[in-house]
Formats: sequence, C-alpha cells, structure tokens
Amino acid sequence: MFRKTIALVAVALLATGAARKPAAPKPAAAAAAPAPTKPAAQAEAPFDARDPASLIALLVSVGAKATLAHKDEDSVLVTVTSTATGDFSAQYAGCNAQGRACKAVLFDNMTDQPGPTFAQLNAFNQTSAMCRGYEDRAAKPHVIYSTLLFDDDSRDRMKVQVAAWTGCLAEFRNFLKDPNGYLAAAP
Repeated sequence: MFRKTIALVAVALLATGAARKPAAPKPAAAAAAPAPTKPAAQAEAPFDARDPASLIALLVSVGAKATLAHKDEDSVLVTVTSTATGDFSAQYAGCNAQGRACKAVLFDNMTDQPGPTFAQLNAFNQTSAMCRGYEDRAAKPHVIYSTLLFDDDSRDRMKVQVAAWTGCLAEFRNFLKDPNGYLAAAP
C-alpha cells in the first residue's frame, strides 16, 4: 500500500505539471470579423502557504468550498466541502495573533462508516508512509495527513500537499471498504 500512496503522489505531481495540448487552428472565416478584445489577464494573488486564506483560495480555484470556521489564539480551522473528495478540515497550528505565519497544517477527514478494529487500524498505519488513521472518542474513524509550512513554500508545493492528502483519502476509503482484503494485499 506504501507503493500505492507513492504512486498516487507521483501521478498528482505529473498532473499538476502536465502541459496542455495547443488547440487545433480554426479555419479562417470567409468574412473575418474583428477579434474580440480580451480582458487583461488577472495577476495571481501572492501565495503564502502559512496563511489559511491562501489554501482557501487554492481549494476554491479547483472547485471546492472552503471557509475559515474558527480561529483560536494560535490556530485556525478551515472546513472544506468538495464533490471530488468530500468534507474535510485543515487545522493550522502555530499561527501568529493574526492567524497567519502558521507553522504546520493537519488535514483530517472523519467518516460515519463503522470503524475497523484497533488491530486493523494499526496495520493500516504500518502500510502507509504518509497517512495515519485513528479512532476518535465517539468511535469514528479518521484519516489525517500533516505537513510543516515554510515561508518559501510555493503554490505548486501546496498543490502537491493537497494531492498527497487526497491520495490519503482515497487509500483510507479503500481500506474502510474491506479492511481484511486491503491488508491481505499489503506487502
């Protein structure tokens, strides 16, 4: 399963860097109309991976709904709803008083599915280098992924972190469908 996680990250890396094919040239019209003027390209806003607002903008740009849900003294909670991945949260930690310059982010997804046994959950954790599962006090299984944040982290690096997180979600869902089958196939 470790190989699957690494493969998912590799696919995500390739997908984020893949070039688009140029569109085929259109035949010239008999009576050429004046070309419509294009609005000036909007410059991308500065990106700071340590600022939850940057993650929100990144997630919104790919079709998710992300909102700042709660801010504490040194942490910020972002909730995310996406048709592609479902609901999850991003908990920023080690933030300054303004809720920026955060030191780390923890992605978390809880499921309402019946949880695996402790032994199965422990075995899942041994198959993954990046994803961790646990059971909360209400006996609900969670999968988490975290990363440290640095002031020079780019938008592309954060896209890779989000891709790694979505890989964790996919692997954990596969595990929850059939814990015994998933673990039997693990190296």
